[in-house]
Amino acid sequence: MMQALSARARRTRAVISWGLLWLAGAGLAAAQQAINPRHQQRSYRQEERRRKRLEKELNGYYKKWLNQDVTYIITPAEREAFLKLRTNEERDQFIEAFWQRRNPDPDSPYNSFKEQYYRRIAYADAHFANGEPGWRTDRGRIWIMYGKPDEIDSHPDGGPWERPQWMGGGTAETYPWVDWTYHYLPRIGTEVKLEFVDKCMCGDYKLTMDPCAKDALNEVPNGDPTMYEQMGITSQMSRFTQTNGTTCSGSPGGFVPERDSEFSRLEQYAEIFRPPKIKFKDLESVINKNINYHLLPFQFRADYVKVTDDTVLVPFTIQIADRDMTFREKNGVQQSRINILGRISTLTGRTVQTFEHVVDLNIPQELLPQYLHQSARYWYGALLRPGRYKVDLALKDVNSPNKMGTLRRGIVVPQFSDHKLQSSTIMLADEIERVPSQDVGAGQFIIGNTKVMPVVGDHFRRSQSMGIYMQLYNLKVSQTTHKPSATIDWKILNAATHQLIFSHVEQAQQLSNAAEQMTLEKTLPLEGFSPGAYELQVQVTDNLDHQTISPQATFFVK
Repeated sequence: MMQALSARARRTRAVISWGLLWLAGAGLAAAQQAINPRHQQRSYRQEERRRKRLEKELNGYYKKWLNQDVTYIITPAEREAFLKLRTNEERDQFIEAFWQRRNPDPDSPYNSFKEQYYRRIAYADAHFANGEPGWRTDRGRIWIMYGKPDEIDSHPDGGPWERPQWMGGGTAETYPWVDWTYHYLPRIGTEVKLEFVDKCMCGDYKLTMDPCAKDALNEVPNGDPTMYEQMGITSQMSRFTQTNGTTCSGSPGGFVPERDSEFSRLEQYAEIFRPPKIKFKDLESVINKNINYHLLPFQFRADYVKVTDDTVLVPFTIQIADRDMTFREKNGVQQSRINILGRISTLTGRTVQTFEHVVDLNIPQELLPQYLHQSARYWYGALLRPGRYKVDLALKDVNSPNKMGTLRRGIVVPQFSDHKLQSSTIMLADEIERVPSQDVGAGQFIIGNTKVMPVVGDHFRRSQSMGIYMQLYNLKVSQTTHKPSATIDWKILNAATHQLIFSHVEQAQQLSNAAEQMTLEKTLPLEGFSPGAYELQVQVTDNLDHQTISPQATFFVK
């Protein structure tokens, strides 16, 4: 019995010993793999394949949100977390939290960071497109991430440039270029200067670390020699043997200002593209507010303007007739105040946005009879993805607390394709004007760099001029001219008789803002129009892509 136990113990010890040896060998092999570069490469490739597989699983909206809308500001950790989500509900919650973390005023339902961010995208698409959407360009990316520069030094036609002494001195002819200076950027520093050069002379400005990249004759033998090259102290060949990442000939002593040193430029270039740090913490969702239902007459309209393929600016315009407001006299001035509460929700009842506003009117006593024939307007720009929504509005006359008005309206936010020729809604306005640079992309009635005040109901007086505002999307751009070729045919017909009242044809490529996405603005005096209803027809034909659209709008002259 004891001999049997002893034999069993020896076998057990042998098994344990072999197991320990195997584990030790496996651990050693794992350690060798951990320090094996080939194994690291395989791990990296596996991780890349996993990431790409997760991205493929996303549907169109979430993929574009991740890779287009927020691609410049989302952190690697946030991207990794988003890719691990399994349901659309989880992704929606993540997106809501993503913006809330960046909300400068977490207690407010209005997120100024998000609003400003999407307006920057719209501005970049409107101003930096060059055959591809403006948000994809280097200037568009910087504008979206950091906003408008404090200083802009633009040379759209190139021209002579005096090299600093440390670059060799002398005069050089340049490609088109522009310098943007930010007086301060968090994490990066003060007086941050970024240079963009258009080497193809086609509007494609690239951010460069090389301050001599704009030298148009840099690679031409004896082209615009530097002062030291003329003196024989340095040679043009030295421009291309530099190890500091520049094509500058340099000075005999090799002195370079600290700000322009190789490491400073590399550090700035790396930091400028790093997603900005998140300043704000997660907060709970805004509590949904109840809306009372009473009566106060007002009018409402919604328009649709593309921001990105899956983000649409939906301007809500609310118009209240002055005669329907209650005025109270105070110090010789007639005052009225209307409180506005709005809620946008999905068909399932999930609140997407809420907004509140106060409309104040202060009218001198003697002018009140004139104002009773006018209207007050309020504008709210909602950023929504395509789909169906419910809009609830409640208005309260503060001077008559029981005087309220409500409206519930269903809206369908369109899907703007990235290939099909499309347009925004046509906005008929009584005021269209450029705004100062400091107001671009922000404020009521402002779309990009234009103030557009739509007239709700599209009723105009003969003494007015009618403004027409619309945007065109996905015009095909010529590879040679880098401009679209499209015919725009404007027509106005009498709605009752179908008689042609106005006709005008123009070519898109001849307009100053001709691009893949472009804005059309017209102002039409109405003094020659008889009272009645009219139909505006705008036929746009893309001569390169052979697509045609014909948006229409009806208006009334009284």
